[in-house]
Amino acid sequence: MPTRKHAGVFGYRDVLLAFRRIGLEGESRILVIGPSLVPETVRGGAAALSAALAASCRTVIAPAFTYQTMVYPAEGPPDNAVDYPEASAASVEADFFRPSLRVSPLLGPLPETLRRMEGAVRSGHPILSFAGLGALEILETQTLAEPFAPIDALAKAGGDVVILGIDPPANVALHLAEQRTGRKPFIRWALTPQGVVECTGFPGCSRGFGAIDEKLEGIVQRGRVGSFPVVRIPLRDLLNIAAGWIRQDPQAMLCTNPDCPFCAAARRYIQNNPTG
Repeated sequence: MPTRKHAGVFGYRDVLLAFRRIGLEGESRILVIGPSLVPETVRGGAAALSAALAASCRTVIAPAFTYQTMVYPAEGPPDNAVDYPEASAASVEADFFRPSLRVSPLLGPLPETLRRMEGAVRSGHPILSFAGLGALEILETQTLAEPFAPIDALAKAGGDVVILGIDPPANVALHLAEQRTGRKPFIRWALTPQGVVECTGFPGCSRGFGAIDEKLEGIVQRGRVGSFPVVRIPLRDLLNIAAGWIRQDPQAMLCTNPDCPFCAAARRYIQNNPTG
């Protein structure tokens, strides 16, 4: 059966071939960052991408974050990138975390599609969970204090990050590099059936992460499904490069928006905690 209904439309086999061309094979372990939108040129959409990932990899995990569970006190720790009165008033809209809670749409359609696949598992962090296939041992490393431990475990296992699409959400692996270098963390709170849970180690802004791209040439494998880009980066190399850059320049990958409360707080923290 042909994989294209007409010229310019690509199906499951085309996606599978593109994954193989960037080095994904049966034993691959990956963190996948899916596209904000799957173009109509990829027939089957997020389901086709998920099926091809499952066929190409031993382990697939994706961020399955649930920002809709966040609640805020009327008062809290200072310099925490929160307007407490405003955020507290909006907390009435929060949802309880549960394993079946839909992934935030801000992450695109792929994580929710993966979460719903037969055999998929999900970690239990009430805001920063991960979901995936063949991933139980990896996901069990996550704790409230170490939300990005699954990425660390994946890197130690020789895994990769795979980034799909023209405008994907931020590469969350870079938050682990920030954590490793002591960049300022934040505190958030989540609504659960057991009550409100404090979540430490919450990351800051990711809008400046694109600045690292020029430092990754030589380790990136690139492919395409038509005009749809497919990128593979070894996690261990990515984390080492990012952490090394932050140690050299503590403000690396902070965004340039003067009104960003996360990056402003991070800069103040750097000023008050000089190194070297």
